[in-house]
Amino acid sequence: MSRVAAIRPEPKAGFHAAMSRASQHLLLFALIFAGLMLLHAPLLRLPYFWDEAGYYVPAARDLYLTGALIPTSTPSNAHPPLVMAWLALVWRVAGFSPLVTRTAMLALAAFSLLSFFRLACAVANLRVAWATTIATALYPVFFTQSSFAQVDLPAAGLTFLGLLAYIEDSPLRLAVWFSLAALTKETAILAPTALAIWELLVRIVRPRWQTILPPANRKTGAAVLLLPVVPLACWYGYHYWKTGYVLGNPEYFRYNVRATFSLLRIPIALGLRLWQVFAYFGLYLLTMAGLLAMRRPPITENGLARARIAPWIQAAFLSVLLAYLGFMSIVGGAGLARYMLPVAPLVMLVWISTLWRRVRYWSAVVAAVMIVFVTGLFTNPPYGFSLEDNLVYRDFVVMHVEASRFLAMRYPGARVITAWPASDELTQPYLGYVAQPFPVVRLEDFTPAEIARAAAAYRQFDVAFVFSTKFQPAHPMVENWEAWQKVKARFFGYHRDLSPEEIASRLGGKILFRKERQGLWIAVIGTERAENARVD
Repeated sequence: MSRVAAIRPEPKAGFHAAMSRASQHLLLFALIFAGLMLLHAPLLRLPYFWDEAGYYVPAARDLYLTGALIPTSTPSNAHPPLVMAWLALVWRVAGFSPLVTRTAMLALAAFSLLSFFRLACAVANLRVAWATTIATALYPVFFTQSSFAQVDLPAAGLTFLGLLAYIEDSPLRLAVWFSLAALTKETAILAPTALAIWELLVRIVRPRWQTILPPANRKTGAAVLLLPVVPLACWYGYHYWKTGYVLGNPEYFRYNVRATFSLLRIPIALGLRLWQVFAYFGLYLLTMAGLLAMRRPPITENGLARARIAPWIQAAFLSVLLAYLGFMSIVGGAGLARYMLPVAPLVMLVWISTLWRRVRYWSAVVAAVMIVFVTGLFTNPPYGFSLEDNLVYRDFVVMHVEASRFLAMRYPGARVITAWPASDELTQPYLGYVAQPFPVVRLEDFTPAEIARAAAAYRQFDVAFVFSTKFQPAHPMVENWEAWQKVKARFFGYHRDLSPEEIASRLGGKILFRKERQGLWIAVIGTERAENARVD
């Protein structure tokens, strides 16, 4: 009895400690969420943008209305349904609107930042964790993705928790978090797979690489790391049973997989992925600072050098980074920076830890990087980038709202010729652009070939709704490099749209509405039929 009495207080103490940690995490989540809501306040009521409008919101809305895990109003891309289920649940409770959607996604962004903060605390220290978490939140790609109804950022947050469980050697939590990550975005399976390969490699070469090996006698092994494959395989089996396709619809598979297998494209795409992880939107400054810092000796305090992230943890991070770099260089037609969100913060964490360890005024360097990040949110770089990667997307949305309202007021019911995403904006009122749908004739873009096709179909439309489909820098760094332009056009869908004046001239129409902001433009071009039928 005395022995039992002696050990009883330990579980109680452990329980109270766990409850205390949970309370701290809940408070920290609330603070992060409040901060994100405040920073994103001007963006919360914006209508849905680009891939949100094209896939994720329609898919979540189908689940909300019908309970169908596989979308019916848009071709399925076979993305796992976890985020769509979250949105459907929130809409069921709070109503369907952009404000509710963006608030729900900011909650997931706060969860992801909290997850990353916990991971950073576990591998470094509190000061490095705070600095890296704030820098991640301000990084333009992470900031804009925080309120988008898309899946890459939530998948990154769950991946961070999986990595934390791996470091803490908790097999059950690892299996749960990585499984949830894979059911959020299928490519999240890369992290546990890379760690499993690393674990197997460790067992083969253990005597040779002592300095970068994980501690001995760990419970986490390759078998546990591969468990998340099971729920993902079940999802794909269900998708095949319902649709007859495993990896989405044929066009999605062609664009993202079959068309990307090219011996020339893969190294170019790898260069793009390295750019996105080490240099994109101000990351170059952090990378250069980190490389220069490595030339300096560690700072000593009380006779001891400042600690670094354990080499075996850095090796684990590197295995995940290499997996993403390799896989994302082979698949993914668009080459979007958001695909690298699970690994870009890990790179930032290693660099900032290096600065803390070796540079006395490391906080000033990190503050300068944060200023560059914030600047990148509001100013466009001298190179092409996706419109979703900084706040230029707001200008895009606002201009499309204004043009849509002009169209609805001046030409209600007019037949419109346009390209995606405006083709969805004008036909799906729930996206937030129009109250009543317009009949639409669809183009691929506004290149000379497509405008020639539109001119041939002149009698099928009354007005043309034309806009910038890509950002074009005023003075691009490689403007006159014809070979690079051809490579981008061949492998990454690059093209140049005609100007509104050129389009109006080729269609024989008149510009009725035009706006320009931050290098983007939009115009409504009317035909003579539209002017004769206009309702004043």
